[in-house]
Amino acid sequence: MRDVGFWVLAVASVGFGVAVFVVNSMARATFALLASFLCVAGELPLIDLSYLGVLVVLMMIMEMLVMAVFMIMYMMNPAGLMPMSMTHNARGAAAIAGGAFVALAAGIVAVPWPERRGRPPSDPTVALGEAIMGPKMLVMMVIGVAILATMIATVVLATRRGRYDA
Repeated sequence: MRDVGFWVLAVASVGFGVAVFVVNSMARATFALLASFLCVAGELPLIDLSYLGVLVVLMMIMEMLVMAVFMIMYMMNPAGLMPMSMTHNARGAAAIAGGAFVALAAGIVAVPWPERRGRPPSDPTVALGEAIMGPKMLVMMVIGVAILATMIATVVLATRRGRYDA
């Protein structure tokens, strides 16, 4: 069942990722990107990284919320729902993306990957948190809450009467 869930979420994630570049409005592209990230977050518990899955969900929801707020405030078309061209310099972008793909694929094949030493930790989330932040985990959690409060306060202070003013 885990394998089926993994492949369903993987295909959905790639599909939504493609939709980001196919749809013709900023709002639809934003929601497609959010859906792609949520599918990736849904895969993390399948590999026993539940905390990172929750973290990705919370981060992506906040990031997309901020993106939607700025899209509504500053775009000329209402909420980014009117059709617009979402591609600029398609040939150049395709060339850069193709070159990046070839370089990354060559790196995957050419790098001598090390053999595993030891056994995986009993709780990979705790091991990852300690490897990244060490004893500063509590500080980073407090800073995260402070950053969230700052983002909410900034949006509240920036919108006095709403989008249309008086």
